[in-house]
Amino acid sequence: MINVVISDLKKFKKIKKQFLEEDLENLHVLSDFDRTLTHAFINGGEHVSSLISILRDENYLVEDYAEKARALFNYYHPIEVSNVIELDEKKRLMEEWWTKHSDLLIESGFNKKDMIEAAKSKRIKFRNKVLETLILLNSNKVPFIILSGNGLGEDSIIETMKYHQMYLDNVGVISNKYIWDGDGNAIDYFKPHIHTFNKNETSVKKSPFYSQIKNRKNVLLLGDSLGDVNMADGFDYNNLLKIGFLNFNIEEDLDEYKKNYDVVIINDSSMKFVYEFLKEFEK
Repeated sequence: MINVVISDLKKFKKIKKQFLEEDLENLHVLSDFDRTLTHAFINGGEHVSSLISILRDENYLVEDYAEKARALFNYYHPIEVSNVIELDEKKRLMEEWWTKHSDLLIESGFNKKDMIEAAKSKRIKFRNKVLETLILLNSNKVPFIILSGNGLGEDSIIETMKYHQMYLDNVGVISNKYIWDGDGNAIDYFKPHIHTFNKNETSVKKSPFYSQIKNRKNVLLLGDSLGDVNMADGFDYNNLLKIGFLNFNIEEDLDEYKKNYDVVIINDSSMKFVYEFLKEFEK
């Protein structure tokens, strides 16, 4: 597969052998959502960064919400992707960003119906073989935990998965969460926010899904950012295979992704490699 780069073939073969020896009963999958399960580009090159960008760009809320949200993005996103700002400072500023943005959503009249409309957007395109991968894992009762810093939160991911008929029995979602009133208006949110630099399986330990995975010591991790490589931190695993989707700046960032991920899938490609890797357990 020309769109698949294996960082260290010898290491990959060793991890794969250990995974296969222990079978699917000892496996769980930990995955990011935006740009990992979904495409980063649609319609021949249109960039779709996240569910929150769909809500922003398609003008579901008050007139000036999009302008204010974009200003926050333009200020904080360069900090998020910076290679020179210290991690602790990034964590502080990401919490600052999402606090401001959550407050802005509430001030702008964010309602469940807006979230549901965004979840149905035609701009959301799941990668080829995502559904087949979820079905394969579900048939083998392998937990698939989505751990996301998504700005629209847990409910929006669940609605999107349901709309695309992917919210199967083995799927769990851990993300930011809003508090709704009786009319479906967002009136508050849980703190602290989950963001790129603090999401890891310590969050899972506080969730109802921990009992499903605590004895499954092999972790297949799927992410699209360098922050995602830490999602398994805090979990007592035996073997960890990290697969990263490098969607942007491929020539500039490939070496760094190879240092952090065992497998790098480039050019916004499909989930085929993951699906075929998991199919080998059934042979």
